[in-house]
Amino acid sequence: MINAKPIQIGDRTVMGITVELPKTTLVIVTTDKGYIMCGALDVALLNERLRARNIIAGRATGVRTLEDLLEAPLESVTHTAEEMGIVPGMKGSDAIVRML
Repeated sequence: MINAKPIQIGDRTVMGITVELPKTTLVIVTTDKGYIMCGALDVALLNERLRARNIIAGRATGVRTLEDLLEAPLESVTHTAEEMGIVPGMKGSDAIVRML
């Protein structure tokens, strides 16, 4: 099942998405510029093979809900996210604010 719900971050609205798969759930919070995601996100692939796309993204591990994702520290981020001041260890919600 796929669920999407708006999430209020300050005075802005972003989209939270969960995708329930067998034995795992994908958790994503997205803005018009970039996104953060659960541990299924392959940051190395985005940085290496898809570098020309300049994807702004971050990965948090050990999260199961949208709320967890917003509260968790990012484990890794893309090079383009780093250029925006989004760094590993930053709280997911803080990264989303920088993407707005």
